[in-house]
Amino acid sequence: MKPYAPAFAATLACVALTGGCVAPVGPVEVTRFHLPDTAALGHGSISVEPATGSDGQSLEFRTYGAAVARELVRIGYSEMLSGSSSSQIAQVRLQRRSVQPERGPVSVGVGGSTGSYGGGVGVGVGIDLSGAPSAQVETELSVVIKDRVSAKVLWEGRAVFAVKASSPLAQTSLGAPKMAQALFQGFPGANGETIRVQ
Repeated sequence: MKPYAPAFAATLACVALTGGCVAPVGPVEVTRFHLPDTAALGHGSISVEPATGSDGQSLEFRTYGAAVARELVRIGYSEMLSGSSSSQIAQVRLQRRSVQPERGPVSVGVGGSTGSYGGGVGVGVGIDLSGAPSAQVETELSVVIKDRVSAKVLWEGRAVFAVKASSPLAQTSLGAPKMAQALFQGFPGANGETIRVQ
C-alpha cells in the first residue's frame, strides 16, 4: 500500500462524516440593515465586543466572537483588541434556546355512500404514531457595527439557525463558523432584506 493511503482514507472518512451531518440541517435566515451610504463599511480598524448584557467570558461567546472577527477581517477590516481605540466597534449578542416542536393534531375523516343496494357511513381517525418531534436548538447571532466616536449605528445584522439538538451543528464549535459566514455573506447586503443562506 502506498504511504499516503491511510491519510487519504482518513480524509475520505471525514468527508463522508461531514456530508452525513450537514445534509439534514436547514438554512440560516439572515436579515441586515444599514445606512444608505455604506462607504465607511468594510475597511479600517474594528474591535469585537460583547453587547450590553452579554457574557463576554463564556466559551460560547468567545467562539462566536472569534468567528465574527474572522469574517470581519475577510471582508476588509483589520481587527484590534476589545477596548482598543479602533475606529469601529462590532457588538455581538448571542442567544441560544431549546425548542420542542409540537406534534401534529389527530385528524378525523367522515365518509358516506349511497346506492341502489344500500348505503353506508365510515369514520376514519388518523393518528401520528411517529412519536414526539426531535428537540431543536435555535441560535440567534446579532452583530451591530458602530462608529466608535459618534456611536452611530452603521450596520446591523441578525442570523437565526435551528437544528436538531442531536446534530453536530448544534455544537458551538461547528455552528459558529456557519452562522458568521452566512451573516456576512455579500456584505453589507441589501438593506432590510431577509435571505436564507444554505
